[in-house]
Amino acid sequence: MTHPRFESPEQSIEYMKRVAVGKSGFSRWLGVEPLKVWEGEAELALDMREELTQHHGFAHGAIVGLMADNACAWAAASAAGDVVTGSYTINFLAPAVGKRLLAKGTVVKAGRKQVIVRSEVRTELEDGETKLVAVAQATVIPTGVPGV
Repeated sequence: MTHPRFESPEQSIEYMKRVAVGKSGFSRWLGVEPLKVWEGEAELALDMREELTQHHGFAHGAIVGLMADNACAWAAASAAGDVVTGSYTINFLAPAVGKRLLAKGTVVKAGRKQVIVRSEVRTELEDGETKLVAVAQATVIPTGVPGV
């Protein structure tokens, strides 16, 4: 898979910080941090805080879903340019408790009209270990607009 726009992973990350996070009020407010967006893979992190939890103290499912969705969309964008999510399915496997959420998306197949992507969301525990809390699969649609 070739990278459609940037010469380095660092250029891609700077773009994602400026556009995917910087121009998304929700992602910016949450503090989503792109760690890698390159050649069909994306990794992102989100520090947990009380405002992101539900009544049991776990990360709210909407937050876990956002991490899975962004990981899929950003991985797809690294292979196909600007994209929007067409659909995704998520399975919650365990409560998301810990100091931060980590998500990784990987392109399964990139086509001209759709990109199929899988993601995993993990929680980073206080001891530095991680625990798998959700898996997702998405169909992501290239917009035809130059992007990542």
